[in-house]
Amino acid sequence: MLADARQYFGSQNVLEPEVAPAHAADGVRYLQSSPEFAMKRMLAAGFPDIYFIGKVFRDGEAGCRHQPEFTMIEWYRLGFDLEAIVNDGERLMGALLGDGILREPAVRLSYCEAFERYLGVDPLSADVDLLADVAGADASLRQSIGRSRDAWLDLLLATKVAPLFPRDRLVTLYHYPASQAALSQLEPKNPRFARRFEFFAGDLEIANGYVELTDPKEQRRRIEEDRQRRASAGRPAHEADERLLAALDAGLPACAGIALGLDRLLMLALNANDIRDVRHFCWETA
Repeated sequence: MLADARQYFGSQNVLEPEVAPAHAADGVRYLQSSPEFAMKRMLAAGFPDIYFIGKVFRDGEAGCRHQPEFTMIEWYRLGFDLEAIVNDGERLMGALLGDGILREPAVRLSYCEAFERYLGVDPLSADVDLLADVAGADASLRQSIGRSRDAWLDLLLATKVAPLFPRDRLVTLYHYPASQAALSQLEPKNPRFARRFEFFAGDLEIANGYVELTDPKEQRRRIEEDRQRRASAGRPAHEADERLLAALDAGLPACAGIALGLDRLLMLALNANDIRDVRHFCWETA
């Protein structure tokens, strides 16, 4: 898969630069959880289409589909709109999986279509109480999640919607609610939706992507909003990455990108149910 990925990007004239493996914040050095900010700084500095293949680190995530250290493919294409970057992701996964794994063409569903088809609810208008009822939540879970609509939507997607996706074909879920835009643009013609998408096979999430936000003022606003939300939840609220914001101020070109978990794609290829079955070394036994 590593060789096939590099062959695919080479055929597309996408460059593989070296990306810094760590960063510092608040006087502490961290292993990278994603190369995204560094790669966007590269694009703002004039790099062409670029990709990264390497290890990323997310402490606290361990289980049948998570390891604190895993392999990510992340790439950015200049000038790509939503349709073009989704096509690119589907082609790459087809090249890596080969024939016979995904027997049917990809299904494309909007976020709203998926919730309406599988749950009969509109995720944009349903209130928290209805979402909790659909989730079958008891009093303890209702108290734990509270009044966050997006937290309830995330729970329903993971436990009620995605498990109904077909396992033998790729499902591309796009147009997430604007409240879950993260680092993506909003749809200009309908700003209730974000130009964000994810790839699934059954309930196995494989990759996520955006048509990237390039507006530094909006990016700063979202970062500050996220910091306030983390602080309210009693979680560390790190300072904004001023180098990323400076890069956006200098001018991030129109682009779109995808981050793909290679370990999970290998799970799909081998019909494995545990990420530890597709790794030579796992966190618990390293």
